[in-house]
This record gives sequence, C-alpha cells and structure tokens, in this order.
Amino acid sequence: MVLSCPNCKSKDIGKIGVNQYYCWGCFIELSVSKGMVHTHQVEEDGTLSSLDDLFHEDDRQISM
Repeated sequence: MVLSCPNCKSKDIGKIGVNQYYCWGCFIELSVSKGMVHTHQVEEDGTLSSLDDLFHEDDRQISM
C-alpha cells in the first residue's frame, strides 16, 4: 500500500503504530480504517483533533 497525504500529497509518510502514520510534509497524523484515511492534527497537549471535515471523502479513500 502506498499512502499519500490527502493534505499536502506528500508520500513522505512514517509508520507510528498499527494503521497509524505521520506525514513529514505537513506534520499531521493519519490513521487508516476500512480503506479510509482519517486525518488528525496533533495538539500541544498531545491530543488529536480531527481534520476529516476539511477533505472530500473521495480524497481520503485508498485501495488496499
């Protein structure tokens, strides 16, 4: 599976956990579930805020 960031289109993605990735291009966290990429901003306190509402669903789908 080649994953690209739906935000900046970078392929410089690092794996940080099971189905969890980090984009080194724009510094957001990505998770993959059921063929859909979910995007999150890492807050100062370490919590995650969803960014999914910023992207069209078609841009977040991946083929496994």
